[in-house]
Amino acid sequence: MKVAIAQLNPTIGDLSYNTQQILSAAQTAAAQGARLLLTPELSLCGYPPRDLLMQPAFVAEMAAMLTQLAQALPTEIAVLVGTVTPNPHAFQTGGKPLFNSTALLQNGQIEQFFHKRLLPTYDVFDEDRYFEPSSQSRAFTLDGVRIGVTICEDLWNDETFWGKRNYAIDPLAELVAAGVDLIVNLSASPYSVSKQQLREAILRQATQTYGQPILYANQVGGNDDLIFDGSSVGFDRQGDLVCRGQAFASDLVIVEFDPEKGDLCAGSIAPQPATADAEIWAALVLGVRDYVRKCGFSKVVLGLSGGIDSALVAAIAATAVGVDNVLGVLMPSPYSSDHSIKDALELARNLGIQTQILPIGDLMKAYDQTFAELFAGTEFGLAEENIQSRIRGNLLMAISNKFGHLLISTGNKSELAVGYCTLYGDMNGGLAAIADVPKTRVYSICRWLNQTGQSTSGLEPSFNPRSNPAQSELIPASILTKAPSAELKPGQVDQDSLPPYDILDDILCQFITQHKSPAEIVASGQDAATVDQVIKLVTRAEFKRKQAPPGLKITDRAFGTGWRMPIASRWLPTHEHPIMPTSPPKLKT
Repeated sequence: MKVAIAQLNPTIGDLSYNTQQILSAAQTAAAQGARLLLTPELSLCGYPPRDLLMQPAFVAEMAAMLTQLAQALPTEIAVLVGTVTPNPHAFQTGGKPLFNSTALLQNGQIEQFFHKRLLPTYDVFDEDRYFEPSSQSRAFTLDGVRIGVTICEDLWNDETFWGKRNYAIDPLAELVAAGVDLIVNLSASPYSVSKQQLREAILRQATQTYGQPILYANQVGGNDDLIFDGSSVGFDRQGDLVCRGQAFASDLVIVEFDPEKGDLCAGSIAPQPATADAEIWAALVLGVRDYVRKCGFSKVVLGLSGGIDSALVAAIAATAVGVDNVLGVLMPSPYSSDHSIKDALELARNLGIQTQILPIGDLMKAYDQTFAELFAGTEFGLAEENIQSRIRGNLLMAISNKFGHLLISTGNKSELAVGYCTLYGDMNGGLAAIADVPKTRVYSICRWLNQTGQSTSGLEPSFNPRSNPAQSELIPASILTKAPSAELKPGQVDQDSLPPYDILDDILCQFITQHKSPAEIVASGQDAATVDQVIKLVTRAEFKRKQAPPGLKITDRAFGTGWRMPIASRWLPTHEHPIMPTSPPKLKT
């Protein structure tokens, strides 16, 4: 029996488009002799639909589209479609109004529903807000094969793998006990660095633990700040990988299940990106491309400073939407160095993107004149420096408004973490492309770009990095070697205000991603005063991050949907004050 996995890229809320994608995949799969087609979690509406699920009309339209899809499908194939269904007992039991469901469509009808059992409520997930967990695991029979159906998180509770049980129930164990021949999982698992290795390790362990083959269908594409990498897979009952879909691209994977052996047969295995830099690059290109497309834009604009961050974002944008659709704007001030302008123009030539130069010196003088009386008797400081950034932000937003371009901001995660960015200035934009990419990783990706000259995983660049025969590197060498600087005053460099980026990023990773205390970070070898300074900056910058544009998520802990820190907070850990004090503080009486 041939089984197909449709690795789809849905647009959230576009039910007609998503339905047509499923129908097209089913027609192609049926033509190749597939008897069953798997689609991702909530494939009908796209994941995550968030508070669209609170609109009764949206849920009702989904039900109508599901019926139409069932009637339009080829009769020779059964299809599992991710959808939402009402909970008929919600009012009586006080439960949530909906189920996260999978529908079995066959012979022109909706034959059966399967509901998600384990509802994640961590990081970017908030499914308990909308869904009621199912009380039982269910299966169906197709051509004599008993197939157990699970949905995303249902697969992630293997006590053997984690060394503990994260939920009270294990849907896989229940299905195996019920005597299924094959387990399928419909998933929408967001990307983070090295996530696929973790998924495959979990699936390998599960197939070996239970002695059952598993097919895993994952969504692909960018939806707001989340990126889905696809890479759908199948493992046989011995734990061997038998098929894999493309990474960061739509795909249709065909694999055969042998009923006599009770196992999956080997199919095609798409390669994964070779390095973390290649993987992140492919994710960011896909995230930018889909955000631009799904939000209705065709062109983008960004500021080109001659620095490393804007260089990487420009390269991503050129690959994502095409060189003819990218405008890089240079906005030199009297403090801008000649090499910054030169580097920015050289980068633009290498990429083949359009540029515009808008000097801001006269605008700065106008601000000085306007503030002359109010600022009289004060020293030049941050307020005056930040006016430059805000002038540039206004110019870029004006271009965005005038021509309908999407403004992409160019700040990295290190800067956003410690507030080394300006509200209503360089933070302006509709999308923050590298807001989850630490500064050290920005350099690493740019070096990788220069070494390879192209992307991987089927995402070929839409520019020719070798269009200039004399230019051996895509990112000019001077951009990679000069000291990072905002150039808001003479001789300024980032390290006037911040620790060296290798030290800063290590502290940030330990504090933000690994949740280590300041004392633990100091114990790892970092300077105590530096650790306290960084954590203080992270805490104080929360109000800025709340006003930042959506940033594409590529790590386990991003400043986006899953980051829910208070702004008005007095809790500030230091290396001298552990998180859990041994005695209560003394209060003034």
